[in-house]
Amino acid sequence: MNIHHLELFYYVARHGGITEAVRNMPYGIQQPAVSGQVIQLEEFLGVTLFHRRPFALTVPGQELYAFIQPFFDNLTDMAEKLRGGISQHIRVGASEVVLRDYLPGVLQQLRSKFPKLRLTLREGYQPQLEAWLSRLEIDFAITLLEGKPAPGVNALTLLQLPLILLVPKNSKIKSASELWARDRIDETLISLPSNESIYKTFQRGLAKLGVDWFWSIEVSSIELVQTYVTNGHGIGLSIAVPKAPTPPGLRALPLEGFEPVSFGLQCQGKPDVIAQAFIATVQQVVDGLVS
Repeated sequence: MNIHHLELFYYVARHGGITEAVRNMPYGIQQPAVSGQVIQLEEFLGVTLFHRRPFALTVPGQELYAFIQPFFDNLTDMAEKLRGGISQHIRVGASEVVLRDYLPGVLQQLRSKFPKLRLTLREGYQPQLEAWLSRLEIDFAITLLEGKPAPGVNALTLLQLPLILLVPKNSKIKSASELWARDRIDETLISLPSNESIYKTFQRGLAKLGVDWFWSIEVSSIELVQTYVTNGHGIGLSIAVPKAPTPPGLRALPLEGFEPVSFGLQCQGKPDVIAQAFIATVQQVVDGLVS
């Protein structure tokens, strides 16, 4: 029996499907390769290990997974023990902007202290990141914070970010209060998904004013909000980031009286030495932004 095939099946069973398994592999492998090698394992055993759509382990699949799970679950712990008990791998989830513009400096400092450090970086927005963290698929989520953290999750607030509206630079609208004074707001609202903190905080602020205005274009990132406003599709809901200039061709309208959103870092359990160093470095970079 091919041990590598068993490893691939382990990830498929653990993460509930081939697509999710590929996303969580500790090394690069294409989806067709995983599918083909798992099929080889099924052919060798003469059984079907799981149903594809919807995903569900068969009885033989459940038996095999129960048998191999303890071994593969404990491989990482054994590796850390052999390395001296300190993890040499951290997995970070954040938005595209954070991963591109802010995290490289953090990781450069961290790797100067821990040169053997391995990194896994995953792009996502708030609900995705929180779900990955709860399933232990990432070690850190750098994202917006909302409410009380889930059991076992530690949260560190790094910044309070004011809400703003983005309009084209040539827009006749000079302030958000002009919109609130209308009987009806006809402009298209471009926003992150309704389950994001930014949108929910905005709606709470509107409710206090007695104003109804809901998204007409939902996008997955702040950058896409900016792009669609720039191209004349409407008014964008965004946040003011310290020292970040307003994108070219746009103006920012402050939302006075609206509560800010909290931005921070979440992690599971008690941080080890490298995790503590990561948190401290992130805090240092954030302090540099606001000083």
